[in-house]
Amino acid sequence: MTVTLASLSLQTGLAVLDHLEQSVGIPVVDGLQAQGDLIVIPLSVVASSVKVGADAHWTDVPAEGVELLRGAAGGNPHTLVADAGTCRWTRGVTDADWLAIGVFESSAPVYLLHPEHGATGCVPGTYVVRRQREQEGRRSRLVAD
Repeated sequence: MTVTLASLSLQTGLAVLDHLEQSVGIPVVDGLQAQGDLIVIPLSVVASSVKVGADAHWTDVPAEGVELLRGAAGGNPHTLVADAGTCRWTRGVTDADWLAIGVFESSAPVYLLHPEHGATGCVPGTYVVRRQREQEGRRSRLVAD
């Protein structure tokens, strides 16, 4: 079955903006994926700077998803969506760059859903979810979505 923006919206109860095409299949890829103020990175790419704690508390991702991050000033949520029993999530990580929000492990494709950005899919694996930052001159700041 092809996963679409409409099916993810129905599964999670999270409405997406009307300008987004809701009937197109969501691509599932490996590698980096950015969505507004979030970036998802395979753990193997940043394993030298991001570590999952030995005592990390893992939570199964329910079918309706887990909110990873809400945009600035209470904006729209970035939601991790997976079929029940296929993905788990923890915030129990350390990151030398202080950008990691958490890590998820999946045995089936998972999706990141956002009302303004739509959705992207990740192949099974282990990924770090980080905030994005941007440079302005000599200063860097977190991206505000």
